[in-house]
Amino acid sequence: MASGDTLAVFTALHGEPPSSNYATFDTRNGVPVLDFDDATDEAIIFAGVMPDAYDSGGYTVTLGWMFTSSGTPGTDTCAWNVYWMSVTDDADDLDTKAFAAANSATSTSATADGEVKYEDITFTDGADSDSVAKNEYFRIKVERNAASGTASPGDAELVFVKIKET
Repeated sequence: MASGDTLAVFTALHGEPPSSNYATFDTRNGVPVLDFDDATDEAIIFAGVMPDAYDSGGYTVTLGWMFTSSGTPGTDTCAWNVYWMSVTDDADDLDTKAFAAANSATSTSATADGEVKYEDITFTDGADSDSVAKNEYFRIKVERNAASGTASPGDAELVFVKIKET
């Protein structure tokens, strides 16, 4: 694969809840979404296998999200953290393996209620993305940092996560 090629796409239906403080399933006009609370840090996990054609570059993780109700469209912000976990063949113990440190972004809301905002969070190859390799099982955790952002007009709704090679 080359820079810009899509490696994985996840929707709300692919979400795996962590043991506590997890985003909850909901729908918006029939579209599955994951609701992240405006007062508590909540997370969701997505799992996949890095494609064989991955060329060992960095990643851009795109979050498609919106607020449940409009505060001030185009002005309110939501803070997101994304964490990687690689699971190396015959080496990593799933009972003890932890996520690498988060990369974060604060995203300004879409300009109208109901519109999806696309926010990119970049990662370099290596420790920044827990050194995930092609054909390797990985997990990413998406978390809303409820204490950050300029407003809390309600839940943030995650529509999709896209991972592309950069």
